[in-house]
Amino acid sequence: MISIIKRQKISFSIESSAAYFLAFLWVLPLIYALWAAFHPAEYATRFELFAPLTLSNFATAWEQAPFARYFLNTFLLVTSILLVQFVLCTLAAYSFARFEFPGKSIAFGLVLIQLMIMPEVLIVENYTTMSNLGLVDSILAIGLPYMASAFGIFLLRQTFKTIPHELEDAAKIEGCSLWQILWKVYVPLARPTYVAFGLVSISYHWNNFLWPLVITNSVTTRPLTVGLAIFGAPESGVDWSIITAGTLLAVAPLLVAFLLFQRQFVQSFMHAGIK
Repeated sequence: MISIIKRQKISFSIESSAAYFLAFLWVLPLIYALWAAFHPAEYATRFELFAPLTLSNFATAWEQAPFARYFLNTFLLVTSILLVQFVLCTLAAYSFARFEFPGKSIAFGLVLIQLMIMPEVLIVENYTTMSNLGLVDSILAIGLPYMASAFGIFLLRQTFKTIPHELEDAAKIEGCSLWQILWKVYVPLARPTYVAFGLVSISYHWNNFLWPLVITNSVTTRPLTVGLAIFGAPESGVDWSIITAGTLLAVAPLLVAFLLFQRQFVQSFMHAGIK
């Protein structure tokens, strides 16, 4: 018995050590970015404990690239996609969870198949479609292919199916219409799932790069990821202190949000996963 407990402790120690090591490797680029961004260029590639600190790299990066416009484009992109996804995914998930109609299984199977298709595979077709619609180089063109999320439909459907029918029957007795039942019964009870899906959607589209790079041509439509790639291109001159400062500007909103609301993030994912 004692030997089994010792083995379990050793195994737990090894797993914990490996997890901490992998976490350190994951955060190492961020640590370097923090070091280089807050120090002069001559200290970007060498470590000195008492090296002088500076904020001039952030000011220089902000002046050299239109980060204000990039932030605005990204905010408009992320919020518009998320709002439309909430509406479409809610309606589709409610239909799959509570209604019977011809071809329901086939339609839901097609939704699941979409989960297996990488968006990059459809870039040529999506570009052709956006070109035919006259939407090339627009924020709408970036977000339109992502506004119907198979992952969101699947996640909400699974959550809606766990809600007792008795609550819906009680709402019908009170005279609620289908829209009122959806809004007052299903949506509030699925709030943790909405939060979890919203976090996934925001982080993905905030960091999405390839499709925005293909479909945008001007500063007025480029999101942060594309703008940052152009800002850090070799032909623009390589100054690691300024480049890392620009990188931190781009990731700061998501990083600050995670640090402030990490408990709510974890609880939402756990609650959605349990359902």
